[in-house]
Amino acid sequence: MIRPVLRMGDPRLWQKARPVRQFDTPQLHALIADLEDTMRHLDGAGLAAPQIGVDLRVVIFGVDGNPRYPDAASVPRTVLINPVLTPLSAEIEEDWEGCLSVPGLRGAVPRWMRLRYTGFDARGRSIDRSVDGFHARVVQHECDHLDGILYPLRIRDFTRFGFVDELFPGGGGGAIE
Repeated sequence: MIRPVLRMGDPRLWQKARPVRQFDTPQLHALIADLEDTMRHLDGAGLAAPQIGVDLRVVIFGVDGNPRYPDAASVPRTVLINPVLTPLSAEIEEDWEGCLSVPGLRGAVPRWMRLRYTGFDARGRSIDRSVDGFHARVVQHECDHLDGILYPLRIRDFTRFGFVDELFPGGGGGAIE
């Protein structure tokens, strides 16, 4: 089911989400199906449960041939529950991000270039990946939602934040979500 996405200003987006305690339940599978339907409907690269008003530590992401990110490397479809992120280097890269909860805006956001993420899938099986580039950026963006952080809070240079049509008058300006 396609669910409404909360927008910046809704106090639920600023809260820290609760860990999932039970895996492989009908409720968890229904939540994941709703996240997938909503993300697909909006052509997103990822979506976090808090964005649809559910305060659980669940994110989904994946990009493969999405027209909103024509130059982005492929990111495998992933359900990630109770994630833990660990940077693999101190290298930071700044790149453009947007968000379904902050529609119409883009900003240049610094993120770790390489990281390891661990967590669980819907059945409670362990996930452990080391990633870089766009994949690392997507994971960081989505996991920020679980801690009540929206990407504008990470922007360092607000001259590189604004409405898509103002920043990119000829088009472009792909977003993470």
